[in-house]
Amino acid sequence: MATQEEVFKKLVSHCKEYGFVFPSSEIYDGLGAVYDYGQNGVELKNNIKRYWWMAMTRLHENIVGIDASIFMHPTTWKASGHVDAFNDPLIDNRDSKKRYRADVLIEDEMAKYDAKIEKEVEKARKRFGDAFDEQKFRETSPRVKENLDKKEALHARYAKAMNDNDLAELKQIILDYEIVDPVSGTKNWTDVRQFNLMFSTEMGSTADGAMKIYLRPETAQGIFVNYLNVQKTGRMKLPFGIAQIGKAFRNEIVARQFVFRMREFEQMEMQFFIKPGTELDWFAKWKQTRIKWHRALGLGDQKYRFHDHDKLAHYANAATDIEFEMPFGFKEVEGIHSRTNFDLSQHAKYSGKKIEYFDPETNESYTPYVIETSIGVDRMFLSVMCAAYNEEQLENGESRVVLNLPPALAPVKVCVMPLVKKDGLPEKAREIMNELKFDFNVQYDEKDSIGKRYRRQDAIGTPFCVTVDHDTLNDNCVTVRDRDTMKQERISIDKLHALINDKVSINNLLRKVAND
Repeated sequence: MATQEEVFKKLVSHCKEYGFVFPSSEIYDGLGAVYDYGQNGVELKNNIKRYWWMAMTRLHENIVGIDASIFMHPTTWKASGHVDAFNDPLIDNRDSKKRYRADVLIEDEMAKYDAKIEKEVEKARKRFGDAFDEQKFRETSPRVKENLDKKEALHARYAKAMNDNDLAELKQIILDYEIVDPVSGTKNWTDVRQFNLMFSTEMGSTADGAMKIYLRPETAQGIFVNYLNVQKTGRMKLPFGIAQIGKAFRNEIVARQFVFRMREFEQMEMQFFIKPGTELDWFAKWKQTRIKWHRALGLGDQKYRFHDHDKLAHYANAATDIEFEMPFGFKEVEGIHSRTNFDLSQHAKYSGKKIEYFDPETNESYTPYVIETSIGVDRMFLSVMCAAYNEEQLENGESRVVLNLPPALAPVKVCVMPLVKKDGLPEKAREIMNELKFDFNVQYDEKDSIGKRYRRQDAIGTPFCVTVDHDTLNDNCVTVRDRDTMKQERISIDKLHALINDKVSINNLLRKVAND
């Protein structure tokens, strides 16, 4: 059986081969941690964004959207704390000349204890077979306890160092646990130091008059500086939210794991403005609302978990991540944060403008508190692809690679195929395609055997294939093949639209989120 690492490598090459993701400017040997979405990738990505946008703005009458600029006045980033505090702790290995994030090296070391525990569990499962009680084994095994204790001791020390911003202690942990450079295998480390992640550029036509500005490292500040504009023009009453989808940029040193950590990425963020004192209730509500959105996709409830933060950002009084089980472990796809009134207060202070909400019920003005939900589009894309990628052995001895994508997110919803390229079948197939194309992304394919055409559509995750044969011209029926079951059924052409729509409509997902 292939390891998770091998499966992930196959997925990355599948993404390229089938037009989902290409390395950026590849003809020039690419650019580190920058990727382009191909013809199928952009459709999947747009469907994810549409699902999020509709869930935010249609299911909540008190949430509206904006689209703020990437460039913002430089004082924005002073006020938000990004100029002074948006840093990663970096460490260099003198032998390999490679640079690493100290926190990532330590977290990888902690993951080794988890791996050892899982190994013990697997060994016991094989030994005891059907009689194996996993929970009891985890609670009573001395080896499991020993690894768990070691992990917790490391975790406590690491969490304290991160909270205290103690760079010397982070280095000491790396030395004490004899963490080696994955490239050189040596422990010849430099001191840990801070590195700011913002990209800067200059705006202005002359060298003297140029102003240093930044590419935004998050989309949230565009929402905060527009809080008053939206609140007044929309006559919004608390609680209300502002949603935004847009690009953000971070000069990541340890950019890795394909599109999981990139230097140019896309975020879907919503800032929910509330009355001070109600934030922890709203924080709990948004946790549940957001996990429901993820689970509605049917990728497997067990693949999600909440992970509360050890180190709270300077603006937060509660924070959790929704993590998804990728082939390289549970990783954050979405963050939910209680940001207090930090951002609006800072912008009021630095701009000299009054940014408050007048509450007509209590006749008082105050600075609202904020609950943030922030999700990476690219990470969401990756989690959907990882969950969908399947190598299946079929009963006839053949195998197929299929993407079991949630049908509402699939790039192509249906492929129409004439059985042969003659006898009026292509014309009939195009007639059907032209009828469906107004509501669905439809492909037409007449090249190769029908089996090869099915495989091509399986590989890009198309939920339905429709075959037009000689009987179609007489009975006005077509053969519809289901991607997941590979079952085929003959149905009347006038029922085709309803059958497809029932399975691929985003509205079905939204109803699930709203009604759960």
